[in-house]
Amino acid sequence: MTEELLSQEKFNELTRELDELRTKRRREVAEQLEYARSLGDLSENAEYQQAREMQAGVEERIQKLEVILKNAKIVRGERTDSIGMGSIVSVQKVSDGEKHSYTIVGAEEADMLSGKISYHSPLGSALMGKKKGDEFSFHTPKGTARYKILKVE
Repeated sequence: MTEELLSQEKFNELTRELDELRTKRRREVAEQLEYARSLGDLSENAEYQQAREMQAGVEERIQKLEVILKNAKIVRGERTDSIGMGSIVSVQKVSDGEKHSYTIVGAEEADMLSGKISYHSPLGSALMGKKKGDEFSFHTPKGTARYKILKVE
């Protein structure tokens, strides 16, 4: 996996989640497994199967978080003229004049409903390095989209 850009806040949040999974959640799942084993025949024991699936999900999330945190690069939103991680960008669609404001974040922080787009996304990657007043285009499933950058914070 390549390096993952994260804010310090997101890095801390993922570290807390990993700690919680390794300690509290693993123990809870182990207790559920032990209880389910005590119910008898494991081949027809729905509680046991469910606890095993839960255990697999917890272990999978732990592995994912370990990889993300191992490859994380902490970035700070430095205010410059160019768009980068942490930049708040106002753009206008050239075709219909529709305006939007986005914050450029890492993939783990992306949340379109909150106006946070990943620098990996088509729009996010097209914005990286651009400046106020620049026009740019990128490909979408509906064709090529053209935007103008109105403001960079």
